[in-house]
Formats: sequence, C-alpha cells, structure tokens
Amino acid sequence: MTEITAEDKERVELLRLITSSKNEFKNLTLDQLSRLQELVEKKDYSHDKKAHKSKVKLLGKINVRIYELTEGKGIWG
Repeated sequence: MTEITAEDKERVELLRLITSSKNEFKNLTLDQLSRLQELVEKKDYSHDKKAHKSKVKLLGKINVRIYELTEGKGIWG
C-alpha cells in the first residue's frame, strides 16, 4: 500500500478549497495556484484515463486563473 505524503495532503487540501465553492479559483492566491499547479503536474494519473483527462482540464483552468491574476482580468472582460 502506498504511503500518503505531505505533498499529497497539501494537494488534497488545495483541491478541497476549490471544489467547496462555486467561485473555485477566485478564492486562491497566486502562490496557492502556483503550488497547486506544481503538485498536480507531479501526480501521475497515467494509469487512469479519466483521471488524467480531469488533470489536464484542471491544469488548464489553473493556467487561465494565473494569467488573469498576472495580466489582468482576461482578454474579453
């Protein structure tokens, strides 16, 4: 059985923050988003096709929110 690491716990905690609210990423700081991005990228979901697809989708949303925070409120609004 695999052991739960501190990084796993941190990743789960950050994911809980964004899934507990409709506003998802608006509640996270830039540092939290960057850390979540790093932790999600590290996690290997290649054994589960559906989980890997969700990972890619989540990373896309994280990248959009990081762009909004660093460059302004987005291109169209």
